[in-house]
Amino acid sequence: MNHISLQINKAFGFVKEDEVKKLYPEAKKALQTLKDGTGAGNDFIGWLNLPEETTDAFLKDIQATADLLRHDSEVVVVIGIGGSYLGAKAVIDALSNTFAWIEQKKPLIVYAGQNISEDYLFELQELLKNKRFSIICISKSGTTTEPALAFRLLKTQLEEQQGLDDARRHIVCITDKARGALRTLATQEGYKTFVIEDNVGGRFSVLSPVGLLPIACAGFDIKHLIEGAKTMQHECQKDTDENIAIQYAAVRNALYRSGKKVELLVNFHPKLHFVAEWWKQLYGESEGKDHKGIFPAAVDFTTDLHSMGQYIQDGERHLFETVISVQEPNHQVDFPHNDANLDGLNFLAGKRVDEVNKMAELGTMLAHVDGGVPNLKLVLPKLNEYYLGEMIYFFEIACGISGYLLEVNPFNQPGVEAYKKNMFALLDKPGYEKESAAIKARL
Repeated sequence: MNHISLQINKAFGFVKEDEVKKLYPEAKKALQTLKDGTGAGNDFIGWLNLPEETTDAFLKDIQATADLLRHDSEVVVVIGIGGSYLGAKAVIDALSNTFAWIEQKKPLIVYAGQNISEDYLFELQELLKNKRFSIICISKSGTTTEPALAFRLLKTQLEEQQGLDDARRHIVCITDKARGALRTLATQEGYKTFVIEDNVGGRFSVLSPVGLLPIACAGFDIKHLIEGAKTMQHECQKDTDENIAIQYAAVRNALYRSGKKVELLVNFHPKLHFVAEWWKQLYGESEGKDHKGIFPAAVDFTTDLHSMGQYIQDGERHLFETVISVQEPNHQVDFPHNDANLDGLNFLAGKRVDEVNKMAELGTMLAHVDGGVPNLKLVLPKLNEYYLGEMIYFFEIACGISGYLLEVNPFNQPGVEAYKKNMFALLDKPGYEKESAAIKARL
């Protein structure tokens, strides 16, 4: 079987190959630090060996729960924020028919707790009226504002529509094994639960029940997803120059040190949009510390070539691109001949649409390199569970290595607490009286 692969040669016109390879020993040392558990944030590296530690019995339990929800629900609501929903949505969107929602495929997977929009929640509750639905609530503490607010609303609606006993069977909580408000509630109500281990942070949790249960509910093969991740766990823990996680961490840090401060994750396949959203959190939250870090951004090509293309081609030269390329599409569409040829496209007649897309991909990469934008390329042989599992693990372990190269703790997120403290103070949350007075004096 083929595997995902990485091409970094289009960066060597901007940083010398020798400069990148000089970072390999440092990257290997960072990898060993990860494996030994001796680096900063070592209490949050439970994801590192998670694929190998995932048993068939555990996957069967996840699948059995998913089957129950699938077969008895028109809608499954996944409640979570950040890493508690982005990984699952990334995989589900990547594997789903783009227009399945129009056909009302059962169950429809929707999301809540990822914002505090009143209109969003109203419209979601309207959607759920007179429908049988289930809830997967994902939160270690059960007190994070966005998911806690959504869960209270939707739990109440579910109980009113389906009754207390039926609601209990259709609520699954993925939470801490012993502590927190959600664990307490789940125990009191008798909800089915799965555990988020203490040593697995949210943005590294997609290969845990956090991602696996929603993905299984959407009807996709979580066993193959884990098998792909296992393959990359084996490959990306090797102390060799051929390890693509070492290569990626080294080249992106070499580019950063040369002045490239922004990394654009590029796709030429619209199903990968939320893969980029997951990746943005993974790298942004892991590396953006101590006034350091590559800024992660994303674009969907060719769509964004008509909006962002000018800046990328000709704007400030502080960015580089990592292109995710899907080698073989899952379907075939051939471009037709037209006798009138008013659009002048008969030269494409008989070609697959993907051939046109691939030439757009290649042409764009060459143009951007010529314009001063280094390009890396991650190739997925096909868009399926196995290769997505490979890609997820690759990005995760490369992130840990890269963070250590940057000399930050890749596994904490102290900066995300500031807005919460201000919000609670402004809302007059009990216990925040001093903060409330101080912040209101500033308004």
